[in-house]
Amino acid sequence: MIEAFVALVFGLLIGSFLNVCIYRWPRDLSVVRPRSHCTSCEKTIAWYDNLPLASFLALRGRCRHCGARISWRYPVVELLTALLFFYFVREFGVTAAALKMCAFSAMLVALIFSDLEMRILPDELTLGGTLAGLVFSVFVPVPESIVQAVLWFTGTQLSGRSHSFVEAAAGAAAPAFLLWVAGWFYERVRHREGLGFGDVKLIAMVGSFLGLSGALLTLAGGSLAGSLIGYAYIRATRKDASTYELPLGTFLSIAALALGLAAPKVLNWYGSL
Repeated sequence: MIEAFVALVFGLLIGSFLNVCIYRWPRDLSVVRPRSHCTSCEKTIAWYDNLPLASFLALRGRCRHCGARISWRYPVVELLTALLFFYFVREFGVTAAALKMCAFSAMLVALIFSDLEMRILPDELTLGGTLAGLVFSVFVPVPESIVQAVLWFTGTQLSGRSHSFVEAAAGAAAPAFLLWVAGWFYERVRHREGLGFGDVKLIAMVGSFLGLSGALLTLAGGSLAGSLIGYAYIRATRKDASTYELPLGTFLSIAALALGLAAPKVLNWYGSL
């Protein structure tokens, strides 16, 4: 249990770094320089005012220098990341599986808020995450899917790490291609872009971590939730449905995160179908 609490503290620190990424990567800014500063008065933030959660509470959510309000997103990201790290280490122990799910959840948290705030899904998280998922698949098995049947039908024999890597690669490529085709078809029919390429790269990242089954479930769940909640929001706020840009990446990331929390039970059930 002590390892889970260590992961909780480490999650707070990672969450603090994710806040920097969420703000800077969509704006094409470096996450290394300059040091953390107030976005209103641009004063450098001292280390004691940059402690995860504690500083936000001590400052009552305002900048020490100019009194500008600090976004609620900062403590939410830190706390959410910490709780996710705690959960995965408690469930899997200090293992490669726990490390994989912690990394996956951290990237999803950053993508949720990045898309929600800026409607941008940074390549550092989507493409970088896809690469990370493929690397992790060598050490942590990816849930099996229809890919296994296809390999058997073609007479290809794969096992162990090579099989897991192929599952991850197929999970990244196939759903991403389907989503790209859907976006291309929509644009051809409606003569306007209906899907950002960032969403395609996001679903590829999810597939590299959760395999083909996980990516398809994420695509179905995230799209359905986005449609229902987006429609309700448009109706409630009386926005123009033809011009409102739905943060689909946020809903896909939430669906993937929920699936990651439910794994492996959900993935095993879906794969058995």
